[in-house]
Amino acid sequence: MSDTVVVGLDVGGTSTRATALTLTGERLGTGRAGGGNPTSHGADRAAAELSTALREALRGVDPARVRAGAIGLAGAGRLRADPAGRAAFDRAWSDAGLRCPYTVHSDALVGYASGTAAPDGTILIAGTGAIAAQVCQWRLARVADGHGWLLGDAGSGFWLGREAVRALLANLDVGTAPGLLGSRLLDALLDSAEVATHPRDTVDAVVQTVTRQPPIALARLAPLVVDAAVDGEPVAVELLHRAAAHLATSAGRIRPDGATTPLVLGGGLLTGDTPLGTVVRAEAVRRWPDAPVRSAGDGAAAAAWLAARTLPDVTDPVARHALLVRSAD
Repeated sequence: MSDTVVVGLDVGGTSTRATALTLTGERLGTGRAGGGNPTSHGADRAAAELSTALREALRGVDPARVRAGAIGLAGAGRLRADPAGRAAFDRAWSDAGLRCPYTVHSDALVGYASGTAAPDGTILIAGTGAIAAQVCQWRLARVADGHGWLLGDAGSGFWLGREAVRALLANLDVGTAPGLLGSRLLDALLDSAEVATHPRDTVDAVVQTVTRQPPIALARLAPLVVDAAVDGEPVAVELLHRAAAHLATSAGRIRPDGATTPLVLGGGLLTGDTPLGTVVRAEAVRRWPDAPVRSAGDGAAAAAWLAARTLPDVTDPVARHALLVRSAD
């Protein structure tokens, strides 16, 4: 098994990461490239980024040793249903010298696999957007939210940014001082000359600044909310708790109370020791006290493990998970 290599790729809207691992967990190479999501960037550009990351990960590795591969990305179903997009990915795969098959999985499934080897459980993701997904026997069974900024993504980075601006505008409407979070928002949104002496003029300036940008740009304000919450600012603290309640509610749509299967937290707002992650963990313990709560880890390594599961000589996937995924920690 030390000669057998599996390849995994974690393809996102802003970056593409690849890794090549032996079945004993030795990391032979890693690669990184720009955003490779075909939905966001088109199939040809996405395939080019995938090719860059893949070639870098395989530098010095004999492609004949690679027996399986897996790619995780948002919109996996759309790629599988798009002959031109799949052909572009096939070319990138073969141009890297690979002759083995590869599978395409949703980013939610790969994120779940990066946190646990259990075949059944739930993943809750909060980054720019927010989504919860139920996993049953390594397949996505049900999904909650992920409806986009206009109709959903409750508790996401976008949601935090929008609600923070709403709170700022409400304070300005009644002439209340903006407070720590409001002041930081004004600094981020307006030039000093645009902060008028009359509150209504400042309101108009904020509204115009926000509406001139793409709506999803409000997600860029989420770190200001998180930092203000760490500093104890009351509005920011309340927003984090409201966001956590929304996220737990989304997970609860597909996860019954008292469930004991793992809950994996993913996305930039929840992964690791983050303020929102801490609040969500506390809410998860309240709702599912007997369930392990994990953080998502290396998606590329998890994709490689999903690839390894397809090999007939991998008879103990759980033990293999400990080798492949933990090796990337």
